[in-house]
Amino acid sequence: MTIGRRLKAVIEFGAWSDIHDQGRVGSLIAGDIVVGDGDTIDVLDAATEDALFQYKDGADEIVNRAVEVAATAQADWSARPADYRARILFRVSVALRENLERLAKLEAIVAARPVRDCRAQVDRVADMFQYYAGWCDKIYGEVIPVPNQFLNYTLREPVGVLLHIVPWNSPLFMAAWHVAPSLAAGNAVILKPSELTPLTAIAMIKLAEDAGLPKGLVCVLAGYGHTMGTAAIKHPLVQKVGFVGSPETGARVAATAASVVKPCLLELGGKSANIVFPDANIDELCAATIRGMFVGAGQTCVAPSRLIVHRTIEQRVVKSLLDAVSKLSVGAPEEDETVIGPINNRRQFDHILNMIAVGREGGAQCHQAEGMTPSRGLYVAPTIFTGVARDSTIAHTEVFGPVMVSLPFDSEDEAVALANDTPFGLAGAVWTSDVKRAHRVASKLNAGTVWINAYKATDIRSPFGGMGLSGYGRSSGGQALQEYTRVKSVWVAN
Repeated sequence: MTIGRRLKAVIEFGAWSDIHDQGRVGSLIAGDIVVGDGDTIDVLDAATEDALFQYKDGADEIVNRAVEVAATAQADWSARPADYRARILFRVSVALRENLERLAKLEAIVAARPVRDCRAQVDRVADMFQYYAGWCDKIYGEVIPVPNQFLNYTLREPVGVLLHIVPWNSPLFMAAWHVAPSLAAGNAVILKPSELTPLTAIAMIKLAEDAGLPKGLVCVLAGYGHTMGTAAIKHPLVQKVGFVGSPETGARVAATAASVVKPCLLELGGKSANIVFPDANIDELCAATIRGMFVGAGQTCVAPSRLIVHRTIEQRVVKSLLDAVSKLSVGAPEEDETVIGPINNRRQFDHILNMIAVGREGGAQCHQAEGMTPSRGLYVAPTIFTGVARDSTIAHTEVFGPVMVSLPFDSEDEAVALANDTPFGLAGAVWTSDVKRAHRVASKLNAGTVWINAYKATDIRSPFGGMGLSGYGRSSGGQALQEYTRVKSVWVAN
């Protein structure tokens, strides 16, 4: 395995010998790094297009070992008192905060996200473990007054071994989002990060083990989804699958799970509507839209990629957005001043450029912020399309990059119809000073999350998930504990 010069320099890899076993990358099983012997996986440095690191894919025997170790650890974990699990998860939270800067720098490089965003995300990761630590002793069943001579009650029990497959765009954040509630409910986890971003998942779990999390309770698979991920889905000891990613891959994951009769939780893509009425606060709208759409280079499933704006203010809003975003700093992810970084990987970069070309070929006007693409690296300038045909590819296809379409409307009903004219149903927003209209429109949107005069306000305490091509199930809040437990009904004869 090789590690690129910039990755070594930024995170001082030698200081992470306890995290990454002196620079070797492989799967993490019971505290040990297990190096694969399959195909070579080359990971690109998105900021320079140089090699970042290289390692080997793993085989089925690594998956089998990880699942068996996790199943053994889960039997002990679930048998422990709830307050024991709570104390461990709280210690994990403390350990993550103590290592915030190291984790943020590592995440910035491997995920190509600005380090200032990564610091905030690591703090929220610690908050996730702290929050679910408080849930451990609050997972109850209920007594049901059945109409006969029986006592009937229910138990909420752990599912067992869960498989969580998470993407490359916010790998540490998404891993913790699913691991923390899974552990609070008494489960073990097989964590399968993207083959492009396994390092911070390994770091997080190694730090958690150092803080007292039983070794093997969470095992990390470093490798391809079509090899290690598929083998994990099919393993008989894996009881449920959680997947975060594209609808196309999600459908394949669900089909594979269905072939062995396993349930899934799917958190997929979006083409979210940002509805702007004439009485909206434009300054606040622009600030929130830039944070949700362009910071992070648009690589987020909830990006407000469809600006549904009243026709009378469309030109003003588009100009305000472009003027504001052009003032933001573009650069290497690990630099403190960077607000917009590169696209994570070459495949996604090429997809975004292709979608921009498709938009232009469809006759839409392409407006791009100038001077925001360095000579090296996978950078895409913030882009807004106007004059977009409502049935066009660019209006309906998720780009997953800093590309927004503007769709004007004349009436409230038209705005709602435009917002719901999508197979996705992840998120949306309504901007207006009319309180009645705000709640009326929000109630009509087909989306799992709706913001009023805000965008991308998320918290582990609130349920999150979508409908349609955006998936099903809820992966946070108290609702996540329902996803990661199963109900047993017990009948007692009097």
